[in-house]
Amino acid sequence: MHRELNDISGTVVAAAISIHKSLGPGLLESLYESALEHDLKELGLHVDRQRGLPVVYKSVRLATGFRPDLVIDGRVIVEVKAIESIAVVHRKQLLTYLKVSGLKLGLLLNFNAALMKDGIIRMVNGFDD
Repeated sequence: MHRELNDISGTVVAAAISIHKSLGPGLLESLYESALEHDLKELGLHVDRQRGLPVVYKSVRLATGFRPDLVIDGRVIVEVKAIESIAVVHRKQLLTYLKVSGLKLGLLLNFNAALMKDGIIRMVNGFDD
């Protein structure tokens, strides 16, 4: 994988851990999403938040196919959760986002985990690692 993607994901993970240490679990997903957007922008990354992205279906471009929580530098999708535990459907959602966007790397971040490191799922080309 291109080193730059790993650098971006490392920065996102470090920011998420910092936010989790500061705020703790139990808050609304939108708050963690806002905090992550703020911190990543301060670190010089370009962040698109809740921007609708088109999907091509049977050669037809559908205007707004989906809205990922965050897209970092146009290269990494970040889905933010604040739930008891990550379900299979959340992994499938991120996988679908990666497939339809053509992006290679996605992060699923659950801020309700007791330890942030336990709430991080990284998906590359549809494979967990």
